[in-house]
Amino acid sequence: MISLEAFVLVSLVAAGNAFLFGDPDWNNLRVTWSPNPFGTYGFNAMPRTVDDAKAQGFVLETGCGAHGIAGQRYVKGRDYALVLLYDRNGYIAGIQIGVPKNESAGFPPTKQVNHPFVPIGNMYFLTAYFTDPATICSHGRTSQQFTAEGTGNSLYIQNGTDPVADSLKMPMTPTDADKTRWTRGYCFVTMGLHYWYDVSTDMSCDDFFPVFLLYNHGKLNAFGWAIGTAMSSPHMEHPTSDVIKQFVQPVPTCLVQKPHLSTMHIYMTNLPLADTC
Repeated sequence: MISLEAFVLVSLVAAGNAFLFGDPDWNNLRVTWSPNPFGTYGFNAMPRTVDDAKAQGFVLETGCGAHGIAGQRYVKGRDYALVLLYDRNGYIAGIQIGVPKNESAGFPPTKQVNHPFVPIGNMYFLTAYFTDPATICSHGRTSQQFTAEGTGNSLYIQNGTDPVADSLKMPMTPTDADKTRWTRGYCFVTMGLHYWYDVSTDMSCDDFFPVFLLYNHGKLNAFGWAIGTAMSSPHMEHPTSDVIKQFVQPVPTCLVQKPHLSTMHIYMTNLPLADTC
């Protein structure tokens, strides 16, 4: 594993390059934070077209609009912790995480079934879209739009069984987020300024929204899943209670008492190491 000193040096160099040369908005799609930026699964770039996805071993799971999900769903190696969504023209449109039902752990919470955890088969899925879900299966994006916008132009979280009516558009700046029930957390270099939805110390984890937002240089450019159960996919992260306290403010007591927490950071940019908040 790379040393902490080397990791900090790489981060500072990347941040300096981004400051000098600029890092275009939403110009890639990378998943999974890692203390080793050169590791097998850390900051992995994902294919942003269907053709590239197929070339990398992703296979079609369901067609556009199936099971109330806007997008063609592609999976690699039957690892449903990472499902990529493409519009009808084959351009990246969103991402999902599939969580196996775990009745013994009481997960997902009953009150969160169908919003935001949508059941498909024997799993529950969280879904995010990078463009307006109303357009994904109707006409999709053109090659010119994909070139101009990159990964997308907005972030929607599906919070019900209807991908259009139930999808919530996320605030694109911290200023906008501060006007909502999103709660400002802490900055973490290589991640960003964290926001969590309506958290409080004494809240029930049945009410904990399993999504966090990340802002850098005044713009939303990343987000992530926070799943209150054990997930074994190599794409997942497993922060301890001490680490969780570096991200959330205030810290829900129920969250740090959970035996397992699985997270995944999702970056819409090419250079996460330059994310210095």
